[in-house]
Amino acid sequence: MKQYILPLRDLVVHPGLTVPVYIDNPVSVSCLKGAAAADRRIVLVPQHSWTYPTTPDDIYNVGTVGDIIQVLHMPDGAVHAIVCTTAAVTLGNIEVTDGLFTADATPIEIATDETAPETIALRDMIAENVQAMSSVRKFKMDKLRSVVNNYPLPAFVDSVVQMMDIDTDNALKILCAPSWRDKLILLLEQIKLMGETAKIEDSINRRIHQQMENGRREAILQEKMRALQKEMGEDSEEMDSENIRKRIVKSSMPTEAKEKAMSEWKRMRSLSPMSNEGGLLKTYLDELLAMPWGKMDTIPIDLNVARNVLDSEHSGMTGVKERILEHIAVMKKTGGNQGSILCFVGAPGVGKTSLGKSIAAALGRKYQRISLGGISDEAHFRGHRKTYIGAQTGRIMDALKRCKTNNPVIVLDEIDKMGRDWRGDPESALLEILDPEQNKTFRDHYLEVDFDLSNVLFIATANSLNLSNALKDRMEIIEIPGYSIDDKVKIAREHLIARAARDTGWNPDDIVIFDDAIRHIIQNYTSEQGVRELQRELTAILRRALLENDCADVRTEFTPAKIDELLSVRKSAGFSKKIGFGVRL
Repeated sequence: MKQYILPLRDLVVHPGLTVPVYIDNPVSVSCLKGAAAADRRIVLVPQHSWTYPTTPDDIYNVGTVGDIIQVLHMPDGAVHAIVCTTAAVTLGNIEVTDGLFTADATPIEIATDETAPETIALRDMIAENVQAMSSVRKFKMDKLRSVVNNYPLPAFVDSVVQMMDIDTDNALKILCAPSWRDKLILLLEQIKLMGETAKIEDSINRRIHQQMENGRREAILQEKMRALQKEMGEDSEEMDSENIRKRIVKSSMPTEAKEKAMSEWKRMRSLSPMSNEGGLLKTYLDELLAMPWGKMDTIPIDLNVARNVLDSEHSGMTGVKERILEHIAVMKKTGGNQGSILCFVGAPGVGKTSLGKSIAAALGRKYQRISLGGISDEAHFRGHRKTYIGAQTGRIMDALKRCKTNNPVIVLDEIDKMGRDWRGDPESALLEILDPEQNKTFRDHYLEVDFDLSNVLFIATANSLNLSNALKDRMEIIEIPGYSIDDKVKIAREHLIARAARDTGWNPDDIVIFDDAIRHIIQNYTSEQGVRELQRELTAILRRALLENDCADVRTEFTPAKIDELLSVRKSAGFSKKIGFGVRL
């Protein structure tokens, strides 16, 4: 009598097992129903291809016959069945009727040598070899030990075949073996072969690891990661490149700069991200996009606010503050930085730099200070060519990038301290920056595109008029005279005492010092036109008083006599130190 055949994909089942079968294919469901209605026997056969329904040529001629124990019909039309396999069979005269396969099934005789000592020894050898491979193949050894100790030999063979993922052809050879001894020998051969293959793979992996340790490890890992991310649709380099393109398109760059940026972006895409040039181009584009193209502070100018800010932060200087307010008034009327560049000239400590900061606060703009003392390289202003190692933008472009606006107040401090040597003449670059007719198209060597500096309010400071005629021609010189004693007393009362208290941790309410005491310090302990030395002496007496009071907040009146007492200790200590230094020489 012909038996119904149920083709399975890459599944070889050994006899003596209870096998759950889930079927949702209508043809296979019909086959199972037909077998259940006939003699409740069915042959489970692997097939070559993955297509279904298949043809007789795609079915192997060896399978496993079993009894259908239970059939459970699901609401969606699928079927759950339990099949108890009884014997391995060879198939002949395979026929197809209405899509259902039938064939003559001839049982394969298997010798009953399950309990033979050689068979048991082979089983133990297989278990040991599988355990030796567990570190490579990540087997669940607890499950295997349970199978070895508790399951009959058919279940053991089937579990190892499934666990080792042995291919269908070799699994069928094991199924057709005439004895359990032969089955175990074939199975052991396959496991040994897999073990040798794993050793070869391990050797190759060690060699690759050694090569990676010799300097290529990071590069290979990054390439592998990029390849994996690309396969998964998550290529970070591609995403980053696309983000840069979108930022270029959305930026407010002028046409020339945008064309330059797109040209460099196309070059970057054609290069490997691991190449030096690719990294340099990406850095260049990031710097170009970080510039404040079309971004400016738009706070309206209020002359009353500007006057209040200047008066609150600077005492005296009436003429200087009025000139600054005139400049601000012209800016409000014209809507731009019309007029000459202001250059404050005066002795140290008269407030030149702080005036620039106050102007920024009065206008409601960002503030940056660039110290020019000792600068002798033109690259400080114009930047470096981007092909140089460590290239970067000039200090003007860097200040604009940090401000994130193209109309800040930039103070060029100590403009009279610039140098000149074989590396270039920084004054030539500064002349272009300070010229309203030229700085509209200022070109930084690193960025290689024009940037409009006409919105920047430049303010220069100098200690003397030791400047070239060209620089003097670019700027309006505003000399800040030294302070009178009355001005210094007022400045100390309004600003310096509070600052000294903050620096030394004093409570300002505990400091009692009258104008005659301040005059005493000015006349006897300072000899400058500014107020820096006065600031240092005020801080010194507060420090000395803290030491005498064991750092306690004690209300103290600083009379001229008290000031002499506190400062005499400091002066005598300094004098002794100088004498000692002279003796040591």
